Amino acid sequence: MKLKIFLITILISSAAFAGNVTGSAGSDAQVEPRYLIDMPTAGILHNGMIGMSVHFYEMSGVLVSLEAGAFNRLTFGLSYGGTNVIGSGAVDWNKLPGVNIRFRVVDETAGFPAVTLGFDSQGKDVYIPEYSRYLYKSPGFFAAASKYFTMLGYLGIHGGVNYSLENGDGNKNVNFYVGADKTIGRDISIVAEYNFGLNDNYPNGLPDKLSRPGPGYLNAGVRWSVGNGFTVEFDYKNLLDLKKTGSLRTIRIEYVQSM
Repeated sequence: MKLKIFLITILISSAAFAGNVTGSAGSDAQVEPRYLIDMPTAGILHNGMIGMSVHFYEMSGVLVSLEAGAFNRLTFGLSYGGTNVIGSGAVDWNKLPGVNIRFRVVDETAGFPAVTLGFDSQGKDVYIPEYSRYLYKSPGFFAAASKYFTMLGYLGIHGGVNYSLENGDGNKNVNFYVGADKTIGRDISIVAEYNFGLNDNYPNGLPDKLSRPGPGYLNAGVRWSVGNGFTVEFDYKNLLDLKKTGSLRTIRIEYVQSM
């Protein structure tokens, strides 16, 4: 029922703000990517833009997000979902909705990257209530920098520092991450991130699915702007298999439009 209410809100918002639409992948993209795979870039939605996305992940998980841009520097949004949404049996809803807000401090110039400060409480994939965290922790408070270069299309280099509030496992370290996205033609981009996971190292006694034999994890994906503001993304997470869950395959569908 909670997810149904959230979906209805998104549909009403879409009808109310219908207008020109844009995509977020390929060299013709007019929308800045706001995330690598799980971690934020310095991208924002500019004034009058609204973005909606649905993220599909393991255990029939569905995460629905709604974002809006204001004043050309501010983006804010909400997200909500759970596991076992598709299929039979009771749905295991996330404990709380996710909240995200980001403010562009510095715009990108020829010699300096864009810099954005923000907060994002939405973790990714399965929620683990006994440790009050997601399988992949939310960014929490973050600072991100992004710089684009012309190279057979565009190449974006990204990096950031974050402090997650999901520290019920006892790890309260500051974390770092880096990543890149590269356009392939007019409609396709490939993206990769390396999360150092400094806040994701666990003492003995935690569940096997949380333990990691090595630092960090590598994620990669492909984005395709299919037209009319829709972008489809296929992600492959934990490529180095540093979580005992093994590698994960997820799908994200995004829709962005202008009022």
